[in-house]
Amino acid sequence: MGEAWRPRKVALNDRVFSQHSAASGDVQNRMFTILLALAAPVAVPSSAPITVTAHPWAPFISPMGEPFRAHSTSEDTLAAWFRQADRNNDGMLTNEEMVADAERFFSRLDNSGDGEIDPDELNHYEWEVAPEIQVNSRTRRPPGQPAAVASLSDDANERPRDRRKRRQAEDETSLGLDGALQGAARYGLLDMPEPVAAADADFNRGISLGEFRQAAMARFGLLDSGRKGKLSLAQLQALRQTLQARTRDAKALDMRVGNAVPSQP
Repeated sequence: MGEAWRPRKVALNDRVFSQHSAASGDVQNRMFTILLALAAPVAVPSSAPITVTAHPWAPFISPMGEPFRAHSTSEDTLAAWFRQADRNNDGMLTNEEMVADAERFFSRLDNSGDGEIDPDELNHYEWEVAPEIQVNSRTRRPPGQPAAVASLSDDANERPRDRRKRRQAEDETSLGLDGALQGAARYGLLDMPEPVAAADADFNRGISLGEFRQAAMARFGLLDSGRKGKLSLAQLQALRQTLQARTRDAKALDMRVGNAVPSQP
């Protein structure tokens, strides 16, 4: 009887072991399948490419705030704006032509076409159309001017304190701090850091077409100091050179017309 019992016991143990082995194999297979699924690359939805436009040189900012950028070292951006505004090509810019050019630029900024540059459209101008005018942004160098390279010999001859003070002064001037020009004033003919927003005469955070026209007439009057009713390209180029020479020093008095805050005596 004992001999008859032992084979059944062994057979039972074999079946139990076989069932346990099969169950363990199923668990391992399922774990392996899960690990493969986790290790598989996740499909990332494709997105539109991001385009970054770099403007290495300083633009010319027109009296109404429109940027004109050079595509070569010899391109005169002031002349490009003048030729565009001089509609009859007689070599002279009149008050009427400046107003007409302001209306054209206004239509470019008024994306909604409702006759007003609202805060969102003004934000688009400051960040997309003319990002160089942002306050505390570094001043761009004129077309063709190489980037400044620090001289090791000059640094070696300076005391550490003098070197730090000089570099701090250069940074402040570049950022428009400590009395230096800021925003669009660094690239235009008038001392107006934000020419578009400055046209908001009633301070309601919106610039109407009428306000933009009035600003164009007022700014023409600032440039036409001789009250001749017309401006030549040579006159504006000479004015620009004179003003750039006078404003190189951040401590110097800004002699440009259109200074929003009069200097104290």
